[in-house]
Amino acid sequence: MPCTSVPPVTSVDNLNKKLEALKGRSLVDYALWGGVRGDDFLNGIDIQQQVIELSEAGVAAFKTYLISGMSEFKDLSLKQMNLAMQYVSKTGKPIGIHAEDKSLVTSRRTEFQNKGMNTWEAYCTARDVKAEEKAIADLITAAQDVDIRVHIVHLSSEAGLQQVKKAKAQGLTFSAETCPHYLYFTQDDFNNPSIRNYLKTAPPVKFGNDRDALWNGLQNGELSFVTTDHAGCNPVEGKVSDNYWKVYGGIPGVEHRVPFLFSEGFLKGKLNLEQTIKHLSTNAAAYFNLTKKGSLEVGKDADIALINLWEQENVIAENMHSKGKYTPFEGVLFNAMVERTYLRGNIVADKNGLSEEKIGYGEYVSVKV
Repeated sequence: MPCTSVPPVTSVDNLNKKLEALKGRSLVDYALWGGVRGDDFLNGIDIQQQVIELSEAGVAAFKTYLISGMSEFKDLSLKQMNLAMQYVSKTGKPIGIHAEDKSLVTSRRTEFQNKGMNTWEAYCTARDVKAEEKAIADLITAAQDVDIRVHIVHLSSEAGLQQVKKAKAQGLTFSAETCPHYLYFTQDDFNNPSIRNYLKTAPPVKFGNDRDALWNGLQNGELSFVTTDHAGCNPVEGKVSDNYWKVYGGIPGVEHRVPFLFSEGFLKGKLNLEQTIKHLSTNAAAYFNLTKKGSLEVGKDADIALINLWEQENVIAENMHSKGKYTPFEGVLFNAMVERTYLRGNIVADKNGLSEEKIGYGEYVSVKV
């Protein structure tokens, strides 16, 4: 993602700085997103030129926000979002949008904070289903006259999914993804103090009907794939406050995505095997035009994950490979595990920590349309 980089990837110069920082440090192949931020509108920068140059440099997509908590990657107004859509449409690449309504969230947050309401309930009420539903409805309006692929990142609610379906019914090219935490947890889980702070994300997890609707969306193809919204921190610093507004919002999820979907999706009969694989790999590779990824065919990279469906593994934070060693899935039993990973035919990782290739084997995948 472009927004967690310093500097953010909103120009080719910044992209090159990120690529230089990543050189020789990745175990896997990687593509990068470009971004469009409100800061550049305010500073009078030629955003259209930046977008075109980033696309030519190979970014896979462009990330934007309707509400952002990052000082160096500000959100866009609906008017700015429409312009961003117009600029990105010229590249043929998708625009990914964090969809929560800023006015609803900020007005309620201010009201609750002024009243000293600093609980998880206040946080979740401020960022409720209506905030996601309204944001996507506004994006439908903004995209009416633009030939653009709009992708809603980390969708959390049934009402939000209904808006995505509405956009498709109107002939707009909308899609959405969801994440393991939205497929597993509900707001009842905030009553568990051992994971309450670890579960904080934006948007927050919702209710049982939302969780069920997201699973149904995966079953019937209304949702495109399962991602993680991976965003870790040092939990000793970021996840300890009694004031829920001050708790860092984010979950390190990359490591658990694959075993989760095999365990909770395929093995529990919510998805068949083909659907599971598509939601983990094939669909995303196709959507972002990663032409050598996503399936085992002649001419494509021999990227293979060996999944063990006969062994169980308890999720234990201290065993995680992420720097942020915490997870709301602590103690959850997954009935599947990743045994081994191959990249371009070579073993890059296995569960015993052995590998044939060293860090640095991973390469930047430049995306062309």
